[in-house]
Amino acid sequence: MSSAGPMGKGRKPRRVLPPSEKWELFISVLTGQFTQREAAAKWRIDRTTVTTICRSAKEGALAALSATPGRPGKSAEQVELEEARAELEQLRATITAQAVELHLYRGKSRWD
Repeated sequence: MSSAGPMGKGRKPRRVLPPSEKWELFISVLTGQFTQREAAAKWRIDRTTVTTICRSAKEGALAALSATPGRPGKSAEQVELEEARAELEQLRATITAQAVELHLYRGKSRWD
């Protein structure tokens, strides 16, 4: 048996790019300064990583541009929570009104 180590034979250690370098890579591919192959060679990463970086940058940009200006919208959980609280308040008001009506209908109970 050979001692190949944790990475195995022929595998390079994984290189993690900081966000600023990912942005620079994306811009250089977008503007045509480098092809994806050339960018992968320059930053010493796999070509599929270049593709993934470009795809996620494009999706992030599209998501940011599709957002409406102003305050960010409420999440689905926040909307559901507000609706539940409004329903709870409505039910409390209904129960209170029914309790008052019942008290007026029956009158004050006696202690005899």
